[in-house]
Amino acid sequence: MWSTFFLHEDDGRPLPPGASLGSGALGGVMGGGFGGRGAGAGAMGIKRRALKSSTSGHPRGLTEMQEGKIKLAFFVAIVGVVMTVLGLGTDFWVELSPPKSFYNNRTCLAAHYGLWKGCTRTLWVADIDPERDSCGPAELPGESNCTYFKFYTTGENTVIFRKTTDKSLNVVTAMMALCSLFLMLMGSICISMSLSKGESFFLKPASVCFILSGILVLLSLLVFNQSVVLFLASDHLVPLHHELSWSVSCVGCAGAILILGGIIFLVLSLPYNPCRRCLPQQNESNS
Repeated sequence: MWSTFFLHEDDGRPLPPGASLGSGALGGVMGGGFGGRGAGAGAMGIKRRALKSSTSGHPRGLTEMQEGKIKLAFFVAIVGVVMTVLGLGTDFWVELSPPKSFYNNRTCLAAHYGLWKGCTRTLWVADIDPERDSCGPAELPGESNCTYFKFYTTGENTVIFRKTTDKSLNVVTAMMALCSLFLMLMGSICISMSLSKGESFFLKPASVCFILSGILVLLSLLVFNQSVVLFLASDHLVPLHHELSWSVSCVGCAGAILILGGIIFLVLSLPYNPCRRCLPQQNESNS
């Protein structure tokens, strides 16, 4: 039976049937066979360990350049968050001013309010610009009286210069502003987790949060403007000059910055560079 098998030497030449092998040759053949199996098993073990390390690691880990871009975009978003908080916390959303001579020739009243409270200010006519027909601006020095709106507590409307505020629209504006702040907080948490974990997975939810927060901020401005229009139309006995103040400008810029930051995060979360996809010919010519 053993004569029907061909045994191969180390150089690959077959041995004829019935050829005898010494104990040294047989040991070499057997050792070579087991050595080949050991080498193959070692190579397979190295490949398995390499595959395991590649799958158990962070294949989408952030590079230093990506982290720098994310931090720069996060700084832009933080600027929008700070401007939003500044605008929402102040009460210079709209300024109301009757004619200078409506009350007397020495003093006049001006008013300004925001989302949470309204203020009336007694100004000296001598401090007002002679070319200005109405009382104001409200930033001039004078005696001020500020009160928080009662429609957040008792549901009562506020009367300013015999005109009544629209509590429903004011409450909607405040609720949209608070929702935008919550989304900003969630987006900031996602970016912090992305930087700490070294994963780009959290960039997409962060971009959605910042874009939605910016949209809510801009919508709150539209609703507030509509509430001002209804406020002025509630009573026409007192002529009023109104203008949107610097708080509205601050909130409007903040909304645009938040949307821009969210778009940047969305671009950074893509697995490819959109500029190279849109401009392939220009990239090839430069290379």
